[in-house]
Amino acid sequence: MAGALPQRLAGIAGEIVAPLVWLVFPDECRICGEPLGKATRIPVCGSCLRPPEPLSADYFCACCRTPFLNRAPLDEQGRCRLCRLGLRAFDAAYSWGAYEGRLRELIHLFKYGGVRPLGKVLGEWMALAMPRELSFDRIVPTPLHWRRRLRRGFNQAELLARQVARRFGKKPEGLLRRVRATAVQAGLSHSARRANVAGAFRTRKGISLEGQRVLLVDDVMTTGATATACARALKQAGARYVAVLTLARADRRPLLPATAGKEAA
Repeated sequence: MAGALPQRLAGIAGEIVAPLVWLVFPDECRICGEPLGKATRIPVCGSCLRPPEPLSADYFCACCRTPFLNRAPLDEQGRCRLCRLGLRAFDAAYSWGAYEGRLRELIHLFKYGGVRPLGKVLGEWMALAMPRELSFDRIVPTPLHWRRRLRRGFNQAELLARQVARRFGKKPEGLLRRVRATAVQAGLSHSARRANVAGAFRTRKGISLEGQRVLLVDDVMTTGATATACARALKQAGARYVAVLTLARADRRPLLPATAGKEAA
């Protein structure tokens, strides 16, 4: 109780000082540049904080949910080439939106701009991408290597996973660790991405996931190489089912016309 009063006074002082600072140094929306109408921990206007349209496409891979313009790259079971070849270790994938436009800018502001309070808003959006009937035993954020986490100051996947876990009445668990640093995935080909993260993840010692359903949470999925490496580690620990949930999905594959799609498949 002795420390409660000073903490309360500090909180009151912060509530008084923050609006005064904002009046002297008004902020602008980091997305559209319009002046903000009130002091806020998230420097984004109400318009730019509206949920973007959910990810949509004419066709999706039945397993990894890669979007396609036509059905040509998919087999009779609705699987893309990588899933047919067994190059995905996860069983299902879900994403809230496309990694473009306003959603991409919000993710960059959250991830690289250090606006951590955005994690609550973005995490609530991505939780909506999960079918209501699904259930999981464990919610696991994708880990960062300790050096990258030290530079960034936080793991964005952990903050998102907190919001997602609430939907299932659970807490996120750091069951995975990144055992080696890897090169940045951006700009690498599919095969190079897979090689880059192969064996980079392991479950923590003493972890048994025998027969359990695990939900892996991350911010963005591009080729699914990182998700696959994490899912393999989880299944080696006994998980029987691993689904991946990301805030956004980036599609690096060309959207092919129907005549060319069969050749690429």
